[in-house]
Amino acid sequence: MADPIITKLELIDFSYEQRELGTDYHTFNQVYVPGARLQAGGTILVIHTDAGVSGSCAGLAPVDVAVIPRLWSFLKGRNALERELIYDEIKRAQRQSARIGVAPVDIALWDLAGRLLDQPIYRLLGGWKESVPCYASTYHGDENGGLDSPEAFADFAVQCRELRYPAFKIHGWGQGPVSREVDNVLAVRRAVGDVMDLMLDPACELRTFADAVKVGRACDDARYYWYEDPFRDGGISQFAHRKLRQLIRTPLLMTEHVRTLEPHIDFALADATDFVRGDVGYDGITGVIKLAHAAEALGIDIEFHGPGPAQRQCMAAIRNTNYYELGLVHPKVPSVRHGGLYADYSDALDAIDDRGHVPVPAGPGLGVEIDWEWVRAHETGRRVLD
Repeated sequence: MADPIITKLELIDFSYEQRELGTDYHTFNQVYVPGARLQAGGTILVIHTDAGVSGSCAGLAPVDVAVIPRLWSFLKGRNALERELIYDEIKRAQRQSARIGVAPVDIALWDLAGRLLDQPIYRLLGGWKESVPCYASTYHGDENGGLDSPEAFADFAVQCRELRYPAFKIHGWGQGPVSREVDNVLAVRRAVGDVMDLMLDPACELRTFADAVKVGRACDDARYYWYEDPFRDGGISQFAHRKLRQLIRTPLLMTEHVRTLEPHIDFALADATDFVRGDVGYDGITGVIKLAHAAEALGIDIEFHGPGPAQRQCMAAIRNTNYYELGLVHPKVPSVRHGGLYADYSDALDAIDDRGHVPVPAGPGLGVEIDWEWVRAHETGRRVLD
């Protein structure tokens, strides 16, 4: 069988509506807003070959879409199975553009390889897990009658415990007194007892190092599993997080906001994190597998950012990882993260089984099928590069 040669790219834009959802004070964080309608969507990248096999990556952000045409002259005529070479060349070419664009191309090529060989990606990676345990990852706190108080977060954590989630992660408020963040950390632990692992992700909202220390010490008292991206450095200061680790006991989970292997490992070697964050949306499957193996050599774990088929495929092939991030979820917001994009696939609040796991999709490639009829009904634009 001849190797598949890349012949064409498609970029397909889609849009759909999310109910009961708006944004907070600075318009960046999504929060519960009663009666609101928020337009969501993204772009699907499809890579076609002369073998009649294609691979896809769905949900590209606008910054990814903007660079794909620039990459086309390099990709055209390439062997679609040479993922390592393609990854390495794009990473170098995009070094002054934050390596944007490498991830969706890489994911689509892995999907293509799995479909060509009729195997899910996790099998190509040597994986064995058929399901992965989850934590419920909340929307940010709001002021609108949803997750608007420590009591509301505590009640939702209990609801998730009753659904059999083994772990629960808080995204707190976008602004407000740090005392409320401290109260929230403690209230959720009191409500669920010791049967759940708890995590806190301020998403870089805490304004000072002192606030980060104060909230971190509350996490110590409440025995939190990890403390993630606390303050306004944007999650990239090795020095500041090494200092924070010296003052609190709760493990830090950092590196969501750096891209590619080397900065992640520099962060770990600087004693600035305890877990490393891997993001297939930033670094592709090739990149996060490199990171997972490097972390394993250091004796530490990788935790994947966000939900999706690619994340499940990677987790199924990695020993040193713990929880799948199922989110974002809320007691009053319908869970429609992907809209109707995928057939027979869900990241909704009730997607877990009675062990608190979600299945690893077992079909070829990413393991899931895009519902192209739904895509056509929600399509807002299409570009072809050939």
